[in-house]
Amino acid sequence: MVEKQENFTLLDGRIKMTRSFYNPTSDAVWLAAFVPKGVKTVLDVGIGTGGVSLCLLAHCPDLKITGLDISKEMLDICEKNLILNNQTIKILNTDLFNWSTTERFDLVITNPPYFNGTPAKHNAHHNIDIKNWVQKCCARVTPNGYICIITDTLCIAKIIYILEKKHFGNFEIFPLFGAKNTAERTLIRAKQGVKTGTTIFQGTSMNNNSILRDGLTIDSLLATLGTL
Repeated sequence: MVEKQENFTLLDGRIKMTRSFYNPTSDAVWLAAFVPKGVKTVLDVGIGTGGVSLCLLAHCPDLKITGLDISKEMLDICEKNLILNNQTIKILNTDLFNWSTTERFDLVITNPPYFNGTPAKHNAHHNIDIKNWVQKCCARVTPNGYICIITDTLCIAKIIYILEKKHFGNFEIFPLFGAKNTAERTLIRAKQGVKTGTTIFQGTSMNNNSILRDGLTIDSLLATLGTL
């Protein structure tokens, strides 16, 4: 039997990750790639073992990131991954629903836990009210700031409904396709305090190596979609 290596990598080796009970999927890479330009402070809600934030720092090294998670076990691995990549992120071991703060951020990023079923052993959120989750995230966005979400496509309507209620607009929707003809994941980006309409992009395969391996952002990828 071949033993699994202690570490694995994302972005074709640019990010090193400790192999553990929870390993980030391509969702982390895609979410980091959809972050808008010009932001300086970021809140990663449900940072887990740090995959999204580390990929984001690979794109934008000067960002000031705060990561929040209820799972101490996840954050212990996250700390190891930060050391492994020589990066610094402010880590908060707290529950989003009970977090008492007035701090706001240019950008909030999150992969909401839409899973329903037996809770995971690592104590991460499951069986949550996704509407409440998104509301709490919206409350942490500074005026004219952004929220960026990756989710199962079945959750899109709930999420957009809450974002509109919280005065977000300028929706940008980017579908991701797997083996099916329908999108399996969807990226949503929206800006607080604006009322402009919605842009739905052509989307691409979840296995697109321009993002997963070469490290392009989606804004860079969009310029080439007509030739793919």
